[in-house]
Amino acid sequence: MSRELFFMPATEMASRIRRRDLSPVEVVAAFLDRIDVHNPPINAFILVLHDEAIRVAQEAEDAVMRGDPLGPLHGVPIAIKDLFDFKAGFRNTFGCKPLADYVPEVTATYIERLESAGAVVLGKTNTPEMGHKGVTDNMLFGPTSTPFKLGKNAGGSSGGSAAAVAAGLAPIAQGSDGGGSVRIPASFSGVYGFKASYGRVAQTIRPDGFISHTPFIHAGPLARTVEDAALMLGPMTGEHPRDPFSLPSDGTDFIAATRRPIDGLRVAYSPRFEVFQVDPRVAAVVDGAVRAFTEAGAHVEEVKVPLTVSQQELSALWIREIGVLTLSVFETLKKGGVDILRDHRDDVPAEWIAGVEAAKSLSALDYKLDDAIRTEVFDAVQDVFEDFDVLVTPTLGVPPVDNATNGNTLGPSEINGEAVDPHIGWCLTHPINFTGHPAASIPAGFTDDRLPIGMQIIGRRFADDTVFAASAAFERVRPWHDSYLRLEDERTSR
Repeated sequence: MSRELFFMPATEMASRIRRRDLSPVEVVAAFLDRIDVHNPPINAFILVLHDEAIRVAQEAEDAVMRGDPLGPLHGVPIAIKDLFDFKAGFRNTFGCKPLADYVPEVTATYIERLESAGAVVLGKTNTPEMGHKGVTDNMLFGPTSTPFKLGKNAGGSSGGSAAAVAAGLAPIAQGSDGGGSVRIPASFSGVYGFKASYGRVAQTIRPDGFISHTPFIHAGPLARTVEDAALMLGPMTGEHPRDPFSLPSDGTDFIAATRRPIDGLRVAYSPRFEVFQVDPRVAAVVDGAVRAFTEAGAHVEEVKVPLTVSQQELSALWIREIGVLTLSVFETLKKGGVDILRDHRDDVPAEWIAGVEAAKSLSALDYKLDDAIRTEVFDAVQDVFEDFDVLVTPTLGVPPVDNATNGNTLGPSEINGEAVDPHIGWCLTHPINFTGHPAASIPAGFTDDRLPIGMQIIGRRFADDTVFAASAAFERVRPWHDSYLRLEDERTSR
C-alpha cells in the first residue's frame, strides 16, 4: 500500500474501515510489513505481534462485515509502550535486561480500554529501564532514533512510541508520562503528545494501587494530529473502581474541543519557565511559534512564573521521588525472585542504580517534606492561571541529542554554561508531574539543521478540552503534517 495509508490520520482510517473502504486485515498486514522493513534503523518496536495482530484484525473485519456495533478505534493499528503498559500473555521487559523474559498475566486498564474500542496492537515499543530518564536507550535493546535524523535520540521514556508514529509505523501510539515521558519524545520525534489531567486515565496498578501519585504518572496518546490524539484519549478515560485516583467522566467531547475557536483565549508565555536554561536554537523556534496563537485570535502575553527553587532543585526532587518509587518496584520484584540491586548491577546503568541507592537514605520525614517544594510549584502554576487560560513554554531546553553506543544515552550536562542533570534537568516537563495539570507537546518547528522542536501547552486543572482547543488552533495556523511526508520522500530517495 502507498504512503497515503501509512500517514493517514487515525480519524480517517477509522471512518474508512467503518464504511468498508478499508480492510482491517489489509491495513494491519501493511503496517506489519512496513515495520519489518523500516523499524531496524529506528529501533522503535522491540516486540512485534505479527500473529496476534492479524488474528485481532480478522476479528475486527468479521465484525464490520456482520454490521456489529463498532468502537471509535475499530480496526486501527496501535503501538503500546514496553513499561507498565501490560498486554496479558506477551513479553514486557520494562527495558531491563533482568526482566527480558517477564510475561504479565493481566492487561493494563487503559490498554484493555483501547482494545475494547477496537484498536489492534501491533507490538511493544522501546523505553529506558523503568522509564527513568528523558531519552530512550537501554542495555537490552539499545537506543531509539528520531526518524528525523538517525543517530539522534527519539526522547524518552516513550521514545519508541513517538518514533513509530513519526515514521509511519503506526497511526497512533500509547505512552506514559511520569516526568514528561509523553511530551519529551513528542518534541524530539516531531509528533503531538498529550498528558491528561491526573486521574483522567485510570490505572489499576498492583500490588500498590497508590504508586502513581509521587510524582503524578499518566498514560496518554502520541499522534501525528491533534484530533487523532483526542480520538485515542476518549476511550482511555473514565473512572475505575480499583483506581483510588480516577476521575469520573465529565462528558467532555475531546474531538469537539479540537474544533473550537480560541478567540479571546488568554495565553501566558514563559520562555524558560523562569528557572530553566534553553538552547538559543530552541528559543528561536518557540518564540516564533507562539505568534500562531495571536494569528488564531488569542491574546498572548509573556509572563514570569513565580518560582523560587532552582532547576537543579526541581530535578533533584524528581529524581528522589522516582528513586523511592523504583525502590518499591524493586521490592516487589524481589518477592518474584529478581533482585536487581544484588544480582544485576552490571545489567543496568550505574547512574540509575546510584539514584535508586540514594533514595534508600531518605527518611519518611525527608520524603514528606519534599511535598513543600512540590507545593511551591503547584502554587506558582496556579498563580498564572488566575489570569490566563493556558501556559506555554518550550517542551525541552535542547534539540535531540546524540545516541550513545553503550546503552546509556543521556541528555546534556549543561546548557548555556549552567549545569543540568543529564537525566531530566533539560526538560521543562517534570514540574507538571508535580502538579497534575493537563499538558501537551506540539510540534513547533525545526532548527536550521532540521531537528524537531516541541512547544508545551499547559492547561488549568481538569481543563483538558482547553489544551486540545489551543493545540488544534495552533495546528490550523501552523500545520506540520507535511514534515512526515517530506521525511518519507527523503527516505525513499536514498
